[in-house]
Amino acid sequence: MTSPAATTPWSAPFDGDLSDDLRLALRLADAADAVAMARFDAPDLDVRTKADASHVTEADLATERAIRAILADERAGDGIFGEEFGSAGDSARRWIIDPIDGTANYLKGIPMWTTLIALEIDGVPRVGVASQPAIGRRWWAASGQGAWTNVPGGEPRRIHVSGVDTIAEASASFQSITQWRDAGRTEALLRLADAVWRDRGYGDAWPYMLLAEGRLEFVAEFDVKEYDIAALVPIIHEAGGRFTDVDGADSLSSLSSLATNGILHDDFLHLLHSPR
Repeated sequence: MTSPAATTPWSAPFDGDLSDDLRLALRLADAADAVAMARFDAPDLDVRTKADASHVTEADLATERAIRAILADERAGDGIFGEEFGSAGDSARRWIIDPIDGTANYLKGIPMWTTLIALEIDGVPRVGVASQPAIGRRWWAASGQGAWTNVPGGEPRRIHVSGVDTIAEASASFQSITQWRDAGRTEALLRLADAVWRDRGYGDAWPYMLLAEGRLEFVAEFDVKEYDIAALVPIIHEAGGRFTDVDGADSLSSLSSLATNGILHDDFLHLLHSPR
């Protein structure tokens, strides 16, 4: 299922109060953290291969079930779209879930995996939570309420993208060379690497959060699904950045993503699409 076309830009203000939805999204993340952490790095973890050759673990399934159970009780009229169990319901309000983004890391005992929870309203991602319990970190946002992260032992801290205004001073995460090659974008990746100050493949959801905190200026990837990126959109926007696909469109379903600090977004689009 693809998301409905957004009737307004992703960065447009929202006329309403999302506080209750954000509180619910954070409670969903609490429940997901408990389920996923209970089986993290377990020696007898059940791992299977899906039809698309990607892996799924018992924890992916149990975590999504836990989220869906709470939504069934508290938001029965909303739609749900999750990686493991697909779509349910038909509503202008839709929760988009990736129970464990970074399953390959999870099954290897690598702590860089994330539960992603988003609320999309009329095709626009409005609430987002990205929770990384294995490293004790979480990020969240709702339209008009800013982007935030937890500080271990302290109060939540509001986050902002960087003010870097030249590509030559920018730090970029390209995610995966294979992604870019398979998308026919190898030359664009090489142009990017030559143009920026520093490039690294941090992987999955974490680099987007580094960007929201002002530590990177560019993240892009290919072959991404709606549940891979929906939760990231409001966090990036509320931190002052910009999030589109690699062609500059506001789309969850075009299988690509480009997040920047906003200042450099058009410059990066031009770099990626410039001729040889």
